[in-house]
Amino acid sequence: MLIEKLFLNILIVLAPTLVIIAFGEKWRQAQSAYVFGILQGVSSALSLLFAYQALHLFWDLRYVPLIISAIYGGPIAAAINYVIILMTRTYLGGNALLFGYISITLTFLALLFASSKVKGMAGNSRIKMTLFISLIPSVIMLLILISFTRLNKIPMDFDYNPVLAVIFFGIFQALAACLSAMLQEISHERLAMKLEIQKNEKMKTLGELAASIAHEVRNPLTVVKGFLQMMRPNESGKNQKYLDIALGELERTESIINDYLNFAKPKLTKMESFSLTDLLNNISALFTPMAGNSGILITADLQEDIIIHTDRGQLQQALINVVKNAVEATPTNGEVTIRLTCKESQAQIMIKDNGKGMTREQVSRIGTLFFSTKEVGTGLGTALAVRIIESMNGQITYDSKVGIGTKVTITVPLYVGGRKSF
Repeated sequence: MLIEKLFLNILIVLAPTLVIIAFGEKWRQAQSAYVFGILQGVSSALSLLFAYQALHLFWDLRYVPLIISAIYGGPIAAAINYVIILMTRTYLGGNALLFGYISITLTFLALLFASSKVKGMAGNSRIKMTLFISLIPSVIMLLILISFTRLNKIPMDFDYNPVLAVIFFGIFQALAACLSAMLQEISHERLAMKLEIQKNEKMKTLGELAASIAHEVRNPLTVVKGFLQMMRPNESGKNQKYLDIALGELERTESIINDYLNFAKPKLTKMESFSLTDLLNNISALFTPMAGNSGILITADLQEDIIIHTDRGQLQQALINVVKNAVEATPTNGEVTIRLTCKESQAQIMIKDNGKGMTREQVSRIGTLFFSTKEVGTGLGTALAVRIIESMNGQITYDSKVGIGTKVTITVPLYVGGRKSF
């Protein structure tokens, strides 16, 4: 009977995760904290309804969905789950109802605190923390059990030791929580992979479209530029000045067209080994006058000389685009920080500003064509930077909060044997 109840409970607590894996990608609302909390809460309620009863207490895995809600759904999902458990426990009643309330509430508060430490973790690290956190309800159950039996003077003459029972249930609870966490990670990886594939397909289509348009536009521009250059020596005064302005704008247009072509298919043509530290120092010096005019301080924290092997010109273009965005987003008397560190086999560049920041929805759209947070802009510079970094087998991530600022982290592979500490 006990084993049957336990395995039934395991199936019940795994059900919400399996539902999300099966339907979550099609039904986007299943990714929201509210729906997530309700699904996990129903699982907790069913687990409690099919609990094994002994010593006037309910032995079940109701806390596994609560653990998953707190870690993967956040405080809102955990709170919804907590309320559903309380309602179910009230419906069941019993002599130990007060102790049930205390146990549920203490576990909920402890899980909220513990889950806050998991933020930023992913993959195996989060699974390990889930395994550790799943021990919290067992400790609370043990304390509640001892308190309940002593206060009610219940003799310990039943056919199993209560401490061993709690340990036994604790092991099952930890295994169920670990398995559920693994399924959650699989679900997240599948969704992230699908979104990445969709994004890459969209970017490829946009890139090819932009490249084809750029090719068509470049030809007539070349003809116009040639005729203007032929006319210039024969003109003087204002006409020559106007021709210079027209030629300058044509060159700027050609530069934009080249950016679109590079976006469609970044080419790393001139591979060389160079100091990333020197490159960042040059970029910092390049933007210092522009930032100084707006009262913005640029701080470069480059603690070691790091050598990489890639296309210097392309990387410089990508970094200039990112730093330029940071400076333009920073208010007067603000600060932009450029930091270079070495992490394992990667050079890590962090560009941070204390500007207006971005919403989560805006961050998710970074790197796509025709998206920009600026009033005047096409988002081409950022999209090109992302494409260049990715073509170098690197990675670029954005972390931003409205009213606080944005942090851009760029990682590129180190040149083997190229790290030289001061």
